[in-house]
Amino acid sequence: MERYELSIERIRQCISEETTKEPYLSYFRRVASFVLLINHVYELVRTGNFQKLTLQELQEINQELYADILPDQYDKSYANPVYAAAQLGEYGSYLSFLYAEIRGMIPDAFEQQPEFMTIYQELLIEIYNMFEEGYHEDGAAPKSEDVRNTLYWFISDYCDISVTRRIRSQLEAVPEDFATSLIMHSDLSDLRYLYLFGEYVSDNEIKTAEYLNAMSEEDIQRLADVYTEGYRLGFVNSGRDLGKKKVVNIRYRLGFERMVRAAIGNFEKMGLKPTIYRAGTHSIDRKGQLKTGYYGAVANKQYDYDHSEDEAIYLDKDFVNRRIGVLKTAYEEHKEWAAVHAGPACIETFGEAPFTPVVKEENLRLSEHQQKYAVTYSVKAGEIVNHYIRGDERSFTIIAFPIPEIGDQFKEIFDATVSVNTLDYKCYQLMQQGLIDLLDTAAFVKVRGMNGNHTDLQVALYPLQNPEKETAFENCVADVNIPVGEVFTSPVLKGTTGVLHVKESYLEELRYENLELTFTDGYVTGYSCTNYPDAAENRKLIKDHILYHHETLAMGEFAIGTNTTAYHMAKQYGIEDRLPILIAEKTGPHFAVGDTCYSHSEDVKVYNPDGKEIIARDNEKSILRKTDISKAYDQCHTDITIPYEELGELTAVRADGKEIEIIRNGRFIPDICAQLNEMLDFH
Repeated sequence: MERYELSIERIRQCISEETTKEPYLSYFRRVASFVLLINHVYELVRTGNFQKLTLQELQEINQELYADILPDQYDKSYANPVYAAAQLGEYGSYLSFLYAEIRGMIPDAFEQQPEFMTIYQELLIEIYNMFEEGYHEDGAAPKSEDVRNTLYWFISDYCDISVTRRIRSQLEAVPEDFATSLIMHSDLSDLRYLYLFGEYVSDNEIKTAEYLNAMSEEDIQRLADVYTEGYRLGFVNSGRDLGKKKVVNIRYRLGFERMVRAAIGNFEKMGLKPTIYRAGTHSIDRKGQLKTGYYGAVANKQYDYDHSEDEAIYLDKDFVNRRIGVLKTAYEEHKEWAAVHAGPACIETFGEAPFTPVVKEENLRLSEHQQKYAVTYSVKAGEIVNHYIRGDERSFTIIAFPIPEIGDQFKEIFDATVSVNTLDYKCYQLMQQGLIDLLDTAAFVKVRGMNGNHTDLQVALYPLQNPEKETAFENCVADVNIPVGEVFTSPVLKGTTGVLHVKESYLEELRYENLELTFTDGYVTGYSCTNYPDAAENRKLIKDHILYHHETLAMGEFAIGTNTTAYHMAKQYGIEDRLPILIAEKTGPHFAVGDTCYSHSEDVKVYNPDGKEIIARDNEKSILRKTDISKAYDQCHTDITIPYEELGELTAVRADGKEIEIIRNGRFIPDICAQLNEMLDFH
């Protein structure tokens, strides 16, 4: 606390001092003022006065905390690398990084974590001192490389604190957990509670909470039951022992607290306590622009994208080795919690306008060497996580709901989504088993596009030695992956060759136009899209956000989506471009690049409802775990779906050359699937 108070006093002095020249003076004054704003919030929360503020007062503070990164003010924000570079020259990207890290302090004020606020305040003072007159004997400004080195050593020196803090928040289920306490003890009918989380709150969160508040207890319980029952069935259907577990990680977006509260009650009946951690706000805790944890509104997706590669400041071989060591130590310290961690239960949202980022030269970017370091870290970190939270003992579930931004028909779309999420799985189970029986006779599947889609792909299938007891496809009936509606397999890589093309796709928060991947023996050997005029920028977009910096990825999954009701809903309300991949993958055949669906649990025997064992759990890459685990996994899995209206043909081909039509011109051919076509005839 002494360090905290000393650093705040020093930052107050920065506001009135003139020991730094322009243009740096304006930067430090603005950032110092922002730190004082965070300090003001910290004091309001500490004294209990924040909770007494009116709804309007809370909204005003929330706006003030996020104002300069909102789209209408971002052009003149130091958080914008373009503006920072224009104002600060060679220091622009580094000082923009610093400000983004300072902004990551906002949650600490709400969670009353002065020790973490202190270290960033001290970093700001250290950088400020470097720009003060007289700091350098020759009176010159600091070298830009010296500024970068200061930032590098700060991240490296405090890596043990930040990583350990993150792991602890992910694993320890304690009653005083910040988010859990707010969810369980707040008056959820008083929407002021939304502002106590320290996240940006938009109309989406407010209107979602209002909509759920208007629901009956029975309806809320029904939503929670579908969500938690899917989680439980994930253990039952895979033969895993839920009784050995004590912790479930709940991930969701603000506004769904009534449903989450009911779900916590359900999980407690299963013997599970929740851990609900916040999505990362500092670069070391983030993975690009993705949100893992709970979060509020995204104030500005362009801001998130601009800082998605901020680790370029510090990512090198030494840092990777240090971080891996710290990560392993943190898991070892919390291994008892890790051993009883059952896996994540996720509530996703959809409805926001598709986002195509503006590419800026001023953004920090990973070099080719750094991309390799990022891959190395991801692989090694995945090995550590799966050593302590064993893949063959954990499960998950994911369910999705729309947010009000989806349009004026939000309520109708929400209700339609609930209907999609609660379809009769037994009906789908029967139809999907019919598809599997046909596919299991095939050596490969050929897929062709239509209506401007030029997909031309052959997918090799796992050969069965004992068809009476074995199957290559899993009959997915809405347990971990809600809603119902797909059959999937791990394809054989050798012989899986051709072009996969989708005219428009929305993957991991980003929109792609004319996404095209070329496969040779199961591996991506070429890729392109038409988002930007520059082909190199298009390739970088795909490599960074679909390949996750890998030079190539394997096709880890081939599936056929059967949820034509979800497809019909999308067409009826004109929301095809806003469906989350969770639902979109059920509306046509899809192909995943990355690890298989059985990643890290290939040796766990899995059976379909008909009693047959699903034996296609490995491919030529994942089987390398037997000899060198570092070559077996890529720690990513991205589904790419061809919608029915772009699908000209999906045909199963037997070893003797006989062909069995599964889908032709966007319609299912087998008689057992005739019911699925009813929803494809959209009117």
